[in-house]
Amino acid sequence: MNQIIALSVGKPEVLSWKDKTYSTAIGKTKIEEVILTVNGFEGDGVANPAFHGGPERAVCYYPYEHYEKWEKEYKVHLSPPAFGENICTKGFVEKDTYIGDIFSLGNAIVQVTQGRIPCSTISKFNHIDTFLPRIVETCFTGYFLKVLEEGTVKTDSTFTLIERQQQIISVWDATHLILIDRNNKHEIEKVLQLEALAVDWKNRFEKLINKNKTT
Repeated sequence: MNQIIALSVGKPEVLSWKDKTYSTAIGKTKIEEVILTVNGFEGDGVANPAFHGGPERAVCYYPYEHYEKWEKEYKVHLSPPAFGENICTKGFVEKDTYIGDIFSLGNAIVQVTQGRIPCSTISKFNHIDTFLPRIVETCFTGYFLKVLEEGTVKTDSTFTLIERQQQIISVWDATHLILIDRNNKHEIEKVLQLEALAVDWKNRFEKLINKNKTT
C-alpha cells in the first residue's frame, strides 16, 4: 500500500523551448480528486495519441524514486509531475513491477499494460538536452495502466498491488527489449505470451520478430 504523492491531469497546450513551440499535455496540474474512467482521468488529455492515451494507456505512472536520481545527476529540483504522469508514488519502480500487475487506485482497479516510449518532450519540458537519451539508457520511463473498474481517485488514496499474474517479465524487461535489446528474439517471444500486454506493444514486438527473420 503506497500513498499517492501526486495526482495530476492536464490538457494539451503550446509551450516553447529554444525559440521553438510544441504541443504537449506533459504540463499537468496537481488536483485533489478526479473520476477515473476506462478512457482516462476526467480533465486529462493527450497531444500525441500515437504514444499516449486510449483505454490501454488510461493512466500514466512514474516512480518517485527516480526523482532523486535525476536531481542528483542534473543538479536540478524536479517536482511531480515533471514527467507528465497522472500518478506518482513510491514502491513500484519498473524492475519491481510486472506486466499484468493489478492495483487498486482509490476505489478504481487498474492493470499494467506496457512501459512508456519516451520522446523529446521530456527534454524540452524540463529544459535538459540529455534527458531523453538518459531515460532511454536507464529504461526509467514509467509505465501505463488500463482501467478494469472505474472509480474516484483522491490525493489521499493509495496505490496498492492486489494481484500479480506473473513474475517473469517486469516493466523494465519489456521496456529494455523495445528500446535497446531489440534483436533478442527469444525474450521478445516470451513477452508476446503475456495476455495483459497492450495491443500496441504486441504489434511493435511482432514487427521486431518479423524484422529479425529477414536480417
